Amino acid sequence: MSSNDKPVFDINLEKLTYGGEAMGRLPDGRAVFVPFGLPGEAVRVRLVQEKQNFARGELLEVLTASPKRIDPKCKHFGKCGGCHYQDLSYEDQLQAKTEILRDQLQRIGKIENPPVKPIVPSPLQWNYRNHAQFHLTAEGKPGFVNLKGNSVFPIEECHLPETSINSFWRNLQFESNKDVERVSLRAGHDEELMVVLESENPETPELEIEANVSVIHLFDEHPVVIAGQDYLTTAILEKDFHVSAASFFQVNTKMAEKMVKHLLACLPVSMSTSLLDVYCGAGLFSKFFAPKCKLVIGIESSESACEDFAFNLDEFDNVELYEGTAEEILPGLAGRLDSSTYVIVDPPRAGIEKRALDAIISIKPQVIAYVSCDPSTLARDAARLILGGYRLVEVTPFDLFPQTYHIESISIFESM
Repeated sequence: MSSNDKPVFDINLEKLTYGGEAMGRLPDGRAVFVPFGLPGEAVRVRLVQEKQNFARGELLEVLTASPKRIDPKCKHFGKCGGCHYQDLSYEDQLQAKTEILRDQLQRIGKIENPPVKPIVPSPLQWNYRNHAQFHLTAEGKPGFVNLKGNSVFPIEECHLPETSINSFWRNLQFESNKDVERVSLRAGHDEELMVVLESENPETPELEIEANVSVIHLFDEHPVVIAGQDYLTTAILEKDFHVSAASFFQVNTKMAEKMVKHLLACLPVSMSTSLLDVYCGAGLFSKFFAPKCKLVIGIESSESACEDFAFNLDEFDNVELYEGTAEEILPGLAGRLDSSTYVIVDPPRAGIEKRALDAIISIKPQVIAYVSCDPSTLARDAARLILGGYRLVEVTPFDLFPQTYHIESISIFESM
């Protein structure tokens, strides 16, 4: 059946859901999820996926528009899929994300009246990303994968990367896309730039750039320097961080600073307490807590991030680092740590692996600060922590990703 033969329905949209879609109901009662629709709108949709209990639809026409709908800033909105909420004012985006976070905690976590605090807005609604990723068209021009995920189209504008990245990516031109899987641009302190060429081929691609930037070829997470150096320096609250090409770092610098300040306020550590920083990355949080604690222990599975962590915390004698997965390392640490311990966890989207979470509960830390980038896995893990003897004190959303559906948050759990 071709896409044009799929059934078409006129439906009413009820609410925004996690993932950037609006939900409505089909005549048979099934939920249908529609990108780029808004609550309160009557829309015409073509079904693109049907399951027993739900369906997904493609927005064909807005029959009755929401009074909250605004014109998107970007000409590619609706085609690229990188942004989801450009048709909403920033104030409405913040409200929607807060409601979605609360809904996920209630529905998935079964937490009645979750203590969700007001969302912390981003100082920059546009041009906030210090890291942008591009795929290449067949002609070797920078582009994005289309909404259906089946092709790359060339782009003329993008309003999310920082200004230094935005003024540079247009200069990128490759002979074709056959040698490069993906191109990343990263901005550091003082508009320092790094170009990362990711490929599945160990041979280094040829690239001519007439600019003072670092160029790295990344194959199987092993960086080869083509020009410049294999790291950037990023400043957070006047502290410098060495971040390598293969390492993760928060993409919204100003919001990373707000998260650090929030954690420092929520975790009243002292020189008699230990801090366990799980999924510690390049040491963003550990570097601020090390001067305030008796001991800081980092756990990280990325070899590159571990090297950065060691460099960034080299000045401290009270810091230990374990390279490996949280579920491998944590059970062995349980005997060394006691209830005076504070824990920060910043897991990937999949949340905390169950064995790792069980090991954290067995340590019985006084306070657990859970930094989440996915409210659904946060809700699942929150339910497990509550069952393990913890009380959810507060959840503070942070808008690290304006114009998109992504919701970062920091939850504070206290031992009961």
